[in-house]
Amino acid sequence: MRITKANGYEEPRDSLAQDWAQFMSASLPEVAWMSVPNTGSTAASVVEDWRLDALILTGGDDIGETPLRDETERTLLHHFIDNGMPVFGVCRGMQLIQSEFGGNLRPCSRDEHVASRHEVEFRSASPWPTPNQGAVSVNSFHTMAVHPDDLGEGLIPLAISADGYVEALYASDIPLLAVMWHPEREASLREHDRSLLRRLFGFGEDAEL
Repeated sequence: MRITKANGYEEPRDSLAQDWAQFMSASLPEVAWMSVPNTGSTAASVVEDWRLDALILTGGDDIGETPLRDETERTLLHHFIDNGMPVFGVCRGMQLIQSEFGGNLRPCSRDEHVASRHEVEFRSASPWPTPNQGAVSVNSFHTMAVHPDDLGEGLIPLAISADGYVEALYASDIPLLAVMWHPEREASLREHDRSLLRRLFGFGEDAEL
């Protein structure tokens, strides 16, 4: 979750956009899910206590802006990877994955990638479900991006923007997938987002690799 401040109050608060509840209900109605508080290096104990078995790293804020959130999400990411459990990254979540896998981030055009929409082209030769038309329009809310030349070890491009940045990626040998757009911010659920998430988390026919 983001770390935010409420007007008129001093203490920082963990917060999650309400869009996520609608997105989870539409894409994974079978799932009982919860938000994980920013507790830093002890975050893995929350996962173990609640027996959580999949992770979504949500968007909002650049890496380095909120150190406690950075520590929490790094702890969670490595816990889930080490235990072979699925990880889905969104925007900042994909950037965190890229960084933790040894890759770099580059500044990108604000005109193309901040509060805008643009097309991304899916790679057809991948194990993941891709749109029939190949290219789809996605939303964009980020100033840092992943270039194919900078990909972290073991990460593979799944979708590329017209200006050459990786907009979705996956890992070659573990259940990990990430996108730079925000599926939860779309006015209605997009089928390619639903299919990717369900395949990753192992539900129904979409889970057959």
